Amino acid sequence: MQDLKVAIIQTQQFWEDKQANLSHYEKQFFSKLTDEKVDLVLLPEMLNTSFSMNTQKLAESEEGETVKWMQTWAKKLNCQIGGTLIIEENKSYFNRFVIVSENGVETRYNKRHLFRMANENEHFSMGQERDVYKLNGWNILLQICYDLRFPVFSRNKTIGEKKEYDLVIYPANWPAKRSAIWSTLLKARAIENQAYCIGVNRVGEDGNGITYSGDSACIDPWGTTDYQFAKNTEAVKILTLRRQVLNDIERQFPAFKDAD
Repeated sequence: MQDLKVAIIQTQQFWEDKQANLSHYEKQFFSKLTDEKVDLVLLPEMLNTSFSMNTQKLAESEEGETVKWMQTWAKKLNCQIGGTLIIEENKSYFNRFVIVSENGVETRYNKRHLFRMANENEHFSMGQERDVYKLNGWNILLQICYDLRFPVFSRNKTIGEKKEYDLVIYPANWPAKRSAIWSTLLKARAIENQAYCIGVNRVGEDGNGITYSGDSACIDPWGTTDYQFAKNTEAVKILTLRRQVLNDIERQFPAFKDAD
């Protein structure tokens, strides 16, 4: 398995304004990646609308404008692009994490734990399946925001002599007032699952007056912070996730083999 190069984008979002959000990604971030070689670009939760419950107005299909836009940019950047958006399917609405290549949607995950404190459970249908997908030999578990609070759902299973996944990703709209919890749980998920853990959060203020400080981060399987974004700052960071780090922890400290 080769190393994995991931570009993490921490950004403000424009409330329920798809065109403003997509244009902002293009001008502020994607333009900086055109000469870079990355495998995966990660955007925050509800990448095109911010964390809105206005499902009827904002929902799209997987053949809609935002996925097509992701597909176009995946081709331009020669990579895959991941983030969540409101998807309507079979008369239900989902907060769906999609990974898109130039060929279209490569994999999808519907958010399992819906944030009841914002009434997300009243507007969206709950996801039923976990999703682990492969990219360049890496097994990657897809999660979304509030899922971070539920360790059983992200538990890294032991399959023979190997772990189920190497990396877990959490796109989020996680408020600033709970940023300490966010940072603590990201590190916990990495340590307990002996896997890389990436949290991709937004900054700024949404249409409900809720503020976000970002605190996006990448934690390695030992619990060491590879990179922590500055608070309240828009930025893109390219990180190299190293296979050797996974090999080392599996050889030196294979606690996963004793998991329940």
